Amino acid sequence: MARKDFLVFGAPKISEDEIAEVVAALRSGWIGTGPRAQAFERRFAERVGARHAVALNSCTAGLHLALKAAGLRAGDEVITTPMTWCATANVIVHVGATPVFADVDRATGNLLPEAVEAAVTPRTRALLPVHFAGRACDMDALDDTARRHGLKVICDAAHAIETEWKGRRSGTLGEVSAFSFYANKNLTTAEGGMAVTDDPALAERLRILSLHGVSADAWKRFRADGPAHVQVVEPGFKYNMPDVLAALGLRQLEKLDAWQRRREALWAFYDRELAGLPLWLPPPPEPGCRHARHLYTVLVDDARAGLTRDALREALRRRQIGTGLHYMALHLQPYYVRAFGFQRGDFPNAEFISDRTLSLPLSPAMTDDDAEDVVEAVRDALRQGA
Repeated sequence: MARKDFLVFGAPKISEDEIAEVVAALRSGWIGTGPRAQAFERRFAERVGARHAVALNSCTAGLHLALKAAGLRAGDEVITTPMTWCATANVIVHVGATPVFADVDRATGNLLPEAVEAAVTPRTRALLPVHFAGRACDMDALDDTARRHGLKVICDAAHAIETEWKGRRSGTLGEVSAFSFYANKNLTTAEGGMAVTDDPALAERLRILSLHGVSADAWKRFRADGPAHVQVVEPGFKYNMPDVLAALGLRQLEKLDAWQRRREALWAFYDRELAGLPLWLPPPPEPGCRHARHLYTVLVDDARAGLTRDALREALRRRQIGTGLHYMALHLQPYYVRAFGFQRGDFPNAEFISDRTLSLPLSPAMTDDDAEDVVEAVRDALRQGA
């Protein structure tokens, strides 16, 4: 039986205290980048274990600035994963470099270290791993490859605020890590992101690049003790986060631990209730590691299920259950086929996931009844398919 209301995939949890904080920012008279953005940077950096953080309007901006600051240019290559959102590879193109894909682990969706090693050429300048669904990549192996070949490591941590790799928090993985606060992320500012690093000079470069390349931001310029003049030290971008968004992030940051516990409870419920169905479920975290539980992705065993991933997705939609698709492998997307000559067969594991993956609703905004509705809808659709 279908629900009465549609269960939106990735719906954020927004409470009255967050709304009040945003209203307070509006009433303060300072709605652009200012004291709340700075406070958010400090608290977020502490949360993820980094020394410095720069609040931005997206994770995409953070990745772009990191590549720009690393000096990437035409003729350079950056190795990344085809199992990601297009932004990860798009920013490589934006700096004039060439994205080089390496295949992923079929169970986890993360880069295979041996595939990364095999993809290194004399033109490789950086690695751009993605902690898929909130599970850390094998950073020991990737860091070893980077050291031996003199490569930068820039992490796409869009899914990974709570992630840890063998005791190392996500803000310490890579020279720069970029986080996303999009509407469906574990922490949201509606739109927004953060770039973190331990290098103070690099952090300052990222900050300058994020606001037109000027030497002082608006909060510094317009205070009573602000400088009389500012200088454009290089052509930058308009990537800064305003205080109105940072206000939302500050309150959300306080709730992450409680929300993580809720995500883990929902994850365990799915693991238990979906066991034995013609699905491949996410494997448990590696020993000593922490999974951010951002996406609960299943792979549809179409040979046993009697229906494809797309058929299951449509069946769930008819039962008022929203789902996500993470992801259609990037090397199969029209632009990357056309621009770089990729084709089906290049990355078999990524294609296996791409053809079968489906993300089920997972949000602290969900009730127990919501989770039960998801499970019952999946079971019913698979029974009919079989």
